[in-house]
Amino acid sequence: MNTRTYKPILALLLATAVHLSGMANAYPMTSEFFTVTQVPADNGSYTVEPKIPAGGKVAAGTVITVKAKPASGYSLDAVYYTVKGGMWGTLSYESFTPTMKITVDKDMSIGATFVEKTLVDNLNVTHDVVYAKPGVKPLKYDVYSPKGAKNLPAIVIIHGGGWSSNNEDIMRALARELTKGNRYVVFSIDYRWVKNLDGDEKPNHMHNLIEDVFGAIAHIQENASRYGADPKRLAVTGDSAGGHLSEAAATLSSMIGDGGFDGEATFNYKPSYIPKGKSISQVRTEIMDAVKAVAPSYGPSDARDFKGFIVQTNDAYYDAVSPIKHIPNASERPLPHFIVRGTKDTLIPHEMVQTYIDILQAAGHRVEYIQVEDAGHAFFDWKPDATTRSTFAKYGVKYAAEMKTFFDSVFYKG
Repeated sequence: MNTRTYKPILALLLATAVHLSGMANAYPMTSEFFTVTQVPADNGSYTVEPKIPAGGKVAAGTVITVKAKPASGYSLDAVYYTVKGGMWGTLSYESFTPTMKITVDKDMSIGATFVEKTLVDNLNVTHDVVYAKPGVKPLKYDVYSPKGAKNLPAIVIIHGGGWSSNNEDIMRALARELTKGNRYVVFSIDYRWVKNLDGDEKPNHMHNLIEDVFGAIAHIQENASRYGADPKRLAVTGDSAGGHLSEAAATLSSMIGDGGFDGEATFNYKPSYIPKGKSISQVRTEIMDAVKAVAPSYGPSDARDFKGFIVQTNDAYYDAVSPIKHIPNASERPLPHFIVRGTKDTLIPHEMVQTYIDILQAAGHRVEYIQVEDAGHAFFDWKPDATTRSTFAKYGVKYAAEMKTFFDSVFYKG
């Protein structure tokens, strides 16, 4: 074989090897397969490479690329995949850019969701601002800031999920609703999960989660101006476990300190983030002074009602992490409340909410309480599945507007 004949054959062999190598990466040699289900998209479309075979069986380890494209008049909400697991039966993983790479390692559903452009065209959205890392998981928040925002009141949203699941992404629909009219900058925050569910070697306790909430607020206040927010005018809201944590942000802030939290006699919340150059007493004063309104949705107020999520068993600890035990007198620190609960909520009964309201009102606080007819639990959540999104459309949009009207009455009165 002469040199001229050899070179083209060598080139062909190399090209074939590269092609086969690429195929091996896309379709790994394995005897294990998982089912990948493509969920039809509304108001947009998406492509998948390599294509999913008929029947949906895909080799374990295959890397698929999902690319989403919104229809006219719509914007991307998220590209996602959903698998079985977690406290509530399913776990969703989302990307807020049009392209997402997914490694197939279990049965999953994939898809993309889209929202009307009018919901997001007025916003600058900043994802994943890290405010602390006290354990394995970086703690972060997302910012929804109206374009041109300047010195607007801020709303801090705290997600639910049994103190043990979800993250800040689940509250993005509520955040978008609260920024309608361009009167608020919204911050949606994450926090540690209880026990060892974050993968931390040392278990996290309820007071650690509350310390994360205070740390997030301190970080938000420090950086508020870059997003057009006023650090001295804050509202806090949250649903379910986030309802408890939003009440805690308002009522337990007087307990911020550096004395520790031994669970027996000393109860000082040390925020997981403290701005450089500030004392903990300054942080305490600034948070106490800044929180002007509270909107806890279908959340518990007494730790005795969620003892299953708490390792400690003594009354002193229960009292320390229970907002209902620390309501200030309104003459000293007014905390107007807006509270909603679905009439078909089987997790948080009316009596539980009413007890908190009775004590608030006895202390002189203004309370607006709405029982949402036929609604169940968690109607402010937003996930890729059609049921959750339709529930938000039915109840979340309307009562987010009611909540915003309440906030307007506090921050824009007169």
